Amino acid sequence: MNFLKRVLSTVVGLFVFLFICFGLLIVVGLLFGSSSEEFVTVKSNSVLELTLDFPIKDYAGKTEFKEYTFLNEDRKNGLFNIIDAIEYAATDDHIKGITIENNFIVAGITQTKEIRDALLKFKKSGKFITAYSDIYTQKDYYLSSVADTIYLNPAGSLEFKGLYSEQLYLKDIQEKTGLKMEVIRYGKYKSAVEPFLANEMSAENREQISVYLNSIWKQVKQDISESRQVSMENLDSIADNLLARNAILAKKSNLIDKIAYHDQYISGLKHALHLENEDDIERITIEDYAIHTADKLKSNSSNQIAVIYAEGDIIYGEGDENNVGQGTMRTAFKEARDDEKIKAIVLRINSPGGDALASELIWREIELTKQIKPVIVSMGDLAASGGYYIACNADKIIAEPTTITGSIGVFGMLPNGKELADNIGINAEQVVTNKNAVDYSFFEPLSEQQHDFIKEGVIDIYELFTKRVADGRKMTQDDVKIIAEGRVWTGADAINIGLVDEIGGLDLALKTAAEAANIKDYKIKELPVFQKDLDKILRGFGLVKTKEAILKEELGEENYKMLKKIKSMTEKKGVQLLFPYSTDIK
Repeated sequence: MNFLKRVLSTVVGLFVFLFICFGLLIVVGLLFGSSSEEFVTVKSNSVLELTLDFPIKDYAGKTEFKEYTFLNEDRKNGLFNIIDAIEYAATDDHIKGITIENNFIVAGITQTKEIRDALLKFKKSGKFITAYSDIYTQKDYYLSSVADTIYLNPAGSLEFKGLYSEQLYLKDIQEKTGLKMEVIRYGKYKSAVEPFLANEMSAENREQISVYLNSIWKQVKQDISESRQVSMENLDSIADNLLARNAILAKKSNLIDKIAYHDQYISGLKHALHLENEDDIERITIEDYAIHTADKLKSNSSNQIAVIYAEGDIIYGEGDENNVGQGTMRTAFKEARDDEKIKAIVLRINSPGGDALASELIWREIELTKQIKPVIVSMGDLAASGGYYIACNADKIIAEPTTITGSIGVFGMLPNGKELADNIGINAEQVVTNKNAVDYSFFEPLSEQQHDFIKEGVIDIYELFTKRVADGRKMTQDDVKIIAEGRVWTGADAINIGLVDEIGGLDLALKTAAEAANIKDYKIKELPVFQKDLDKILRGFGLVKTKEAILKEELGEENYKMLKKIKSMTEKKGVQLLFPYSTDIK
């Protein structure tokens, strides 16, 4: 009787809890689930605030909850939402100019360049751009250098020193701890695993890092040189000698225009807006303005171009906002193939690569799609290794000069704790039915045969990778191998060796896709749409329990198993051919 009372009280409590949760979800949905566009207004004589201190992704993401549609999200703070907003602001009579204040931008160098390019286009409208900061980081200054007038706090600083890359090497700590990494790689430039194999940087790795850093730095200097009318040679001298490290030196070096406090900057901004000192400046943030302009740039055309975003590490599985999985990619490409309104596809890649099998499966989806519709690749900050694998068979590849790409190489890596286990008194013993039953154990070093099997797999994938590139880029496999071996290239260099077709951003990729599809007007459809299961999410946080979890908690694990067995036996009818022992073999 007590047992029934406990079960009944638990069930009632569960229903009450779910009712409260559901009520809260409705309130949250009403507050945040509806479109916020109706709440965003732009007043006349406004300035657009370009403060980008939030993590910027190429694709802000669209999320759908099948059973709770009021929780659906269609965020508008992605890279291209920002660029579209800047583009629209150039034609908006309510927007008089753009102010960039204490930015601390959280974006990659290529993303920063694409926003900077949008600002250059904005300036052609004749509207002003001003910038102020207490501290300019190098990336912030790169963005702000496009401004008509650049202010720096009298006590502030400006970072302009060039680029560097630092790599930690872990060979010695592996020897000291006994925790090692078993590494098999193919390609002398495949440096991702180098820190586990050596105590210092190889000549090959130093070469490739130096080449791509200098290539990116050259682009940054060129852009700043054109905006500030300072020669690239002088910019190198300023960087070498830190001749812009404070406000006085920065002005002397012509990297800024005015030394002023923020209140003085505001006075200058009011003057540009023809306001009196006592008047307030009408401001609108770039995030709010992006919501306001979301639908204003859309064409009325029935034609569409799908932009499919592949952003994050490539993993085997479904994928989500932070990882590229073949599941979401397959769904997105199939939708783009099947939708007659979609005339072409742009695959926007911002990925360092990842799982080889998932990369191959995504490659296959692109192969199927381009037989029906044009597929153009637009590369962001990164489209390397697996990121290049999923790009190589596109009809055309477009990258920014600062894009990191290539890295056509393969490695396998497994942790090994044999020495660590020996040092702390742990010994692992295995019982096997066949000699290769243990393909890998954390507590045993790889045997020569195991090593050979893994190496064989790595070589097979490398051969397939280089063949995919050769076929996609109309090259011989031998020619691909010359520029492969894991070497990293910038977009500016990749175009010279045949890995990239043109230099440009998403706008050029869309134009190229429209030309390939022979259309002029089109709407953009962003994919993938990420499907979410709220119940599963809540279970993950322990907020919702299944009936099985409740019974296990009340009865205990072993009693619950017994109950399941009794129930199973009572449901069986007739003669059984049943294995009489437990099949739970460890």
